[in-house]
Amino acid sequence: MKKELEQIRMSVEAALKDAEKIETLENIRIKYMGKKGELTAVLKGMGKLPAEERPQIGAFANEIRKRLETEIEERKAAIAAAIEEKRLEAETIDVTMPGKRNHEGKLHPLTQVMNELKEIFMGMGFSVADGPEVEYDYYNFEALNIPKNHPARDTQDTFYIADNIVLRTQTSGMQVRVMEKTKPPIRVIAPGKVYRSDTQDATHSPVFHQIEGLVVDKNITMADLKGTLEMFVKKLYGEKTRVRFRPHHFPFTEPSAEMDYSCFNCGGKGCSVCKGEGWIEILGCGMVHPKVLANCGIDPEEYTGFAFGIGLERIAMGKYSINDLRLFFENDMRFLEQF
Repeated sequence: MKKELEQIRMSVEAALKDAEKIETLENIRIKYMGKKGELTAVLKGMGKLPAEERPQIGAFANEIRKRLETEIEERKAAIAAAIEEKRLEAETIDVTMPGKRNHEGKLHPLTQVMNELKEIFMGMGFSVADGPEVEYDYYNFEALNIPKNHPARDTQDTFYIADNIVLRTQTSGMQVRVMEKTKPPIRVIAPGKVYRSDTQDATHSPVFHQIEGLVVDKNITMADLKGTLEMFVKKLYGEKTRVRFRPHHFPFTEPSAEMDYSCFNCGGKGCSVCKGEGWIEILGCGMVHPKVLANCGIDPEEYTGFAFGIGLERIAMGKYSINDLRLFFENDMRFLEQF
């Protein structure tokens, strides 16, 4: 049996010298050392040996097996190294070629401006509220002192899902939700998408973004409103920016106003951007109507407040000198990569 084992070793070593492929090595291993291999067949005959010879032959057989396994692995490593060397010799690498640039994604310009506005108001002590885009008529209109026959409820302006459910036309409904659940003092902004039945053009879109703000506390006055909004504009456009307030009407504020800021392009002298007026409208605002406070369970005799609504797209257009609102929604990479 020793002679048979030695003969198998010699046969395997001879076959390994001629092997040039990994597949050939595997075939050699299976032929001699597999379950039905020649070495295995010899070992199965050990049961016929005298008991005193079995340990010696067993030890010799294990030695042969380990030696052959080691030689197969060494030959396999040598063949793999030779294949790799040939591959490298065949390859040509031009070290002067430029590398491949990794294109990193960026935040959408509207998201960038939204984050900036949040940072400004959070720096003034405001918290951020979020709410549903599909809203009840009560929160979108009724609680905000907009009666059933008000023109703003018309289907020409509002997307109705059901008689009492709409796609929100403003994020002011979040102000109502906050006042219902929170006792004053309240200082919150409510950013988000809003929907109105507008025809899309350079300055209008059926989907756009608003940031509504609300402050409710004791002894809040119009001076607090003006001071807050003036600080916001100066942080956004620079300390030299001026603001002015014009009387206006909103059902949910009284008194109400629209606020303009001095044109970023001409500094108030008048140009094509501001249509020669030197001022650009930026937001609507006012003191919260006593009926709105009462609808939310807040005593208007004890508390007062102010509210404002900012159009995000209008802010972004002014900040980046963009003259067409549609650019924000067309996903044109030539436009988006500028930000």
